[in-house]
Amino acid sequence: MVRDWLAGPATSGDLSAARAQMGFSLAWHIILACLGVGLPLLTLIAEWWGVRTGDPSYRLLARRWARAMGVLFAVGAVSGTILSFEMGLLWPGLMGRYGQVIGLPFAIEGIAFFIEAIFLGIYLYAWDRLPPRIHMLTAVPIIVAGIASAFFVVCANAWMNEPHGFTVRDGRVVDVDPLAAMFNPASPPQTVHMILAALMVAAFLTASVYAVALLRGRTDRYHRAGFFIPFILGAVVSPVQLVVGDWIARFVADHQPIKLAAMEGVFTTSSHVPITLGGIAGDHGIKYGLEIPNGLSLLVGFSPNTVIEGLNQVPPALRPPVTGTHLSFDLMVLGGLFLLGLGVWLLLAWWRTRRRGETDPLARRGTRLFLWLASLSGLASVVSLECGWVVTEEGRQPWVVQGILSVRDAVNPAPGLMIGLWLLLAVYAAMTVATVYVLRRLAGERPVPVAPQEADVTGYPVT
Repeated sequence: MVRDWLAGPATSGDLSAARAQMGFSLAWHIILACLGVGLPLLTLIAEWWGVRTGDPSYRLLARRWARAMGVLFAVGAVSGTILSFEMGLLWPGLMGRYGQVIGLPFAIEGIAFFIEAIFLGIYLYAWDRLPPRIHMLTAVPIIVAGIASAFFVVCANAWMNEPHGFTVRDGRVVDVDPLAAMFNPASPPQTVHMILAALMVAAFLTASVYAVALLRGRTDRYHRAGFFIPFILGAVVSPVQLVVGDWIARFVADHQPIKLAAMEGVFTTSSHVPITLGGIAGDHGIKYGLEIPNGLSLLVGFSPNTVIEGLNQVPPALRPPVTGTHLSFDLMVLGGLFLLGLGVWLLLAWWRTRRRGETDPLARRGTRLFLWLASLSGLASVVSLECGWVVTEEGRQPWVVQGILSVRDAVNPAPGLMIGLWLLLAVYAAMTVATVYVLRRLAGERPVPVAPQEADVTGYPVT
């Protein structure tokens, strides 16, 4: 029976399984990718400050974060390899037809990955075997390569939203210009948006761990530094991300109006279009949402008379799923505003502290509430990140390459893709458990395990 099932034609369930497999793999991997971009920067900041001040608590932070960085890089390499296989196995219609167009950014990303791996090895095993300043310099290529990896991968995704760099003639892809494809009009806003998001996820996830520790009474210098270094980075990036988010939203309004219509739940082309918060899609609009009159027209064109294209501009079969796209967009924005608000809260607390001649912004009233909310900042950043990618991918449906190649035409026509989904879920469940176990073991060791090159922190007490 199983043999007959596998030999039969592919079904709509296979398409759903392929989409679910790719979506789950990306959602899992992207968190590690963000940590790969931001955690090396946090580690370098901690090490630099420890060298500058001679404070062993910062050096201890740097060493522990470096170990976590090594573990996460190894696991991320596994999940990234799985994704590379999935691109070819699940979507041969995309890679077989357009691989020559978008192959360049993937190739360069591979080079960046190897550079990152080489210098990560040097950084991890050269503690005290190199002068401190030289050792810190070995972290710079890790940071640059991590950002470059994110940049080039997102360039490939941006091409799917704004395909350039080729011509279709007689059903064949000709006149391929890989550079034009890679640096398409969507690349600047998408890459900047993603890199800033990666820094925010790494910063707030790390800060949230130490916020919980501070709530539990671990208020020593080590835990305070572990909170402030990443949280300040996230707070600095958040307002910049707000500006970039507006930039990319305006790009979507100009280049992908149907995606914007799905994001905002606009069913009919008109002016004086409101912003609708929450709600679900009905037959002719969003139901149960809170409307801000003229809001969308004002944001897009700075005038209530600005006309916004609606979903009625395309046939129903070419419309993205509205409810999921709309709610994901709202959650992404809400999470970003929550993180921005936490940053403003800390800034005001610091300002009031300085004004009164005090030194500790966490010694004021409301500190426990602030730390409790800060402990949720990591979760909020991850939810915003995942919702942003749902908007990017769901809002482009039913296209895998906007207006050119549909998801149905790109998927592998072979049957039995559901088996691959269940196997993938089992593998990722095992990797998740193993990763959490190892990270918890690293975090629970007091002091850091003795190694020949780590004598300067073995005596530092962490309670």
